Amino acid sequence: MTLRNVLKSAFAAMLMLGAAGLTTHAKADAVDDITKAGAINVGIFSDFPPFSSASADMSIKGYDIDVAQAIADALKVKLNLVSVTGQNRIPYLTDKRVDILMSVGYSKEREQVIDFAAAYAPYYIAVIGPAELAVNGKDDLADKSIAVNRGTLEDTSLTQAAPASADIRRFDNYNSVIQAFISGQTQLMVVGNDVGAQVLAKQDALKPEQKFQLLTSPSHIGLNKNEDRLKKAVNDAVAKMLADGKLDESSKAWLKTPLNPDNLKD
Repeated sequence: MTLRNVLKSAFAAMLMLGAAGLTTHAKADAVDDITKAGAINVGIFSDFPPFSSASADMSIKGYDIDVAQAIADALKVKLNLVSVTGQNRIPYLTDKRVDILMSVGYSKEREQVIDFAAAYAPYYIAVIGPAELAVNGKDDLADKSIAVNRGTLEDTSLTQAAPASADIRRFDNYNSVIQAFISGQTQLMVVGNDVGAQVLAKQDALKPEQKFQLLTSPSHIGLNKNEDRLKKAVNDAVAKMLADGKLDESSKAWLKTPLNPDNLKD
């Protein structure tokens, strides 16, 4: 064999080894990694009540934590919560610093980078008012005073839905919106169900309630692409919670309202 042929053979062998290495890497399985580590790393917003926030004993609790624990239990591993921000959470996932992300809204742009398990948490924009005030739909907003956070999706949704005679009063933050409502400056307020849950839980005297929804955009669990086993495990865990009523229990406990399965549809 000539030197040239030897070099050709060696080069071909290197290419084959490289391809094998790439194939092995591509087939790396998150479930195997999680099982081997004995823990699943779950990215959460650590201050996002009622989905996740510090409790009196300083542990993180909430709707997201209930679901994350169910997923860990299904995989028979420990739950390891990792605090993330809106800016770093996608890089944390793609860099495999976390295995899954909670509270991820679906978008076509995000789908180019990550995968989505089935929706597990309702997120919607709702009109909230006292029980004694009859409001059943957008036509009933006529001549009503309504507090909303300026420039938000809530503001846009309300502006599109409300009759011309509605008195929309825009504030610069959610605390001001809530204060305007509970102090009687406005008859109604429009907020996301995360903010609304806090008001529903604390204002016993006012007896506020959700009147109707303006927009629904459920939260998903984000994971890396091509992780079919992990996606199935997550979907199965959520489906089990939905079937046995545990997801409804979490909704009542944290969101202060029964779970409506329709709110899990995109």
